[in-house]
Amino acid sequence: MNILSENLGLLLQALGTTVMMTVVAGIGSLILGVLVTVARVSPIPILRAAAFCYVQFFINVPLLALLLLAVFALPDAGLIMPLTPTAIIVLTVYEAAYVAEAVRSGVNTVAVGQVEAGRALGLSLGQSMRLVVIPQALRAVVQPLGNVMIALAMNTALAAVVGVVELTSRVNKVNLVYAQPIEIFTAAGLVYMAIALAIGLAAGRVERKVAIVR
Repeated sequence: MNILSENLGLLLQALGTTVMMTVVAGIGSLILGVLVTVARVSPIPILRAAAFCYVQFFINVPLLALLLLAVFALPDAGLIMPLTPTAIIVLTVYEAAYVAEAVRSGVNTVAVGQVEAGRALGLSLGQSMRLVVIPQALRAVVQPLGNVMIALAMNTALAAVVGVVELTSRVNKVNLVYAQPIEIFTAAGLVYMAIALAIGLAAGRVERKVAIVR
């Protein structure tokens, strides 16, 4: 434990980066994922097709490949950004595809009659989606969305490959100095487990509060 205490400041700073990436990318992926879901269920064929292609692309391309492409290929195209914001953007657009699939499953639980009732009240399709369908869909998929956020937290570790100094990167650097992988990586694993448990418990609590009684 002396190794961890001697490097506590650097490890906490790296943990802060991991948590920040998780929170920012999580919020971004929720917003983008909902928009993609709306496009997928819209009556406009081109929007449905674009949203379908978006989801299929990001679900079937490895996250590591996307990170490497963004960090090493985009600068050649003239688009240069700091590493951490680049990783956050990639995580956001990647996880948004999974959010969209989860929310779309929630949309399928909303009765068609509710949309028709909204239209009978004079609501446009956009208003029906915003006021009737999407709120109920989100309430129905809190736990699946929590699972997506847990996967996002774990996926932040891949940012170490492209040079982002988050928890995994810092732990690896500490291990290179002290050569005590069991102690160091076990501690890191416990931290990631704590993050996952915190997200899971929070999702469970939210789910109980917003559960739809049918």
